[in-house]
Amino acid sequence: MGHGIDALTWEDIRLVGAIAETGSLPEAAARLGTHHSTVFRRLRQVEANTGFPIFEREGQRLAPTGLGEEVVALAERIGTDVNATALRMAGREEQPSGELRVATADSLLIHLLTPIFADFQEACPDVRLDIVVSNRALNLSRRDADIAIRASDAPPETLVGRRLARISWALYGRTGEDGQDTPPMDRRTWVALGDGMADMKVARHAEEHAPPGLLRYRVDTVLGLAAAVEAGLGIGHLPCFIGDGRPHLRRLAPPEPAFATDLWLLTHEDLRRAARVRIFSDFVAGAIRAKAALIEGTGHHR
Repeated sequence: MGHGIDALTWEDIRLVGAIAETGSLPEAAARLGTHHSTVFRRLRQVEANTGFPIFEREGQRLAPTGLGEEVVALAERIGTDVNATALRMAGREEQPSGELRVATADSLLIHLLTPIFADFQEACPDVRLDIVVSNRALNLSRRDADIAIRASDAPPETLVGRRLARISWALYGRTGEDGQDTPPMDRRTWVALGDGMADMKVARHAEEHAPPGLLRYRVDTVLGLAAAVEAGLGIGHLPCFIGDGRPHLRRLAPPEPAFATDLWLLTHEDLRRAARVRIFSDFVAGAIRAKAALIEGTGHHR
């Protein structure tokens, strides 16, 4: 290794600059995101490599020595150049544009995501959204879609993403059915999700707990289930963001924790750093957080 100024790396010079600006090892460590003992050890190594002391103590603060001032000046010049270059590069950073294929379920699209997508399009008009509506899991590795927004307790390990919220489910019936002719709960007819969604606990619940002969309608979509309850075909469990949002439905019981599922935003590892994927993911995550009470069933309901 060389001896003198030519032995210093950019990290060494950055360290000297931080100590000079703060006058304190602990404060320099905080600025650099490390421990003050690490800063002390590295400073001793820098001084050993250059062959002269860079700082001396003046009262409670560290001040550069005569030779140290040369290193501090070098740190200031390099820091200025680095910051200027970073700003120029940021100004030329790729702007989000192009097509983004987003897969989601019909119930999420209609009752939750469409207004969010509209706000995103206004904020990022150069990104074209291509929405794929399907209740089956798509293969993002085959580029069936770039992003999937799904309810799942076990997202595929081949995908990366973030959990957006916890979707709560509650039992709903049609409003205005509280008159004398309304049968008691153990004599009401039920509606439920069909065999295509039998892997969900909520779908199995109606099959296992509805009174004998009173499960009279099954359908393979959550939107179809909500329509059935609203039409008076029977009572049934629905996501709270759907049930609470329909004026002709009302809750018959609190949300059932056992039926809750996580809402995920997922993408392929190779796409996660793409500008359009990154900005879309951040935008949707923020919008979903603002609707957490509705999704998790803790907001106002009838």
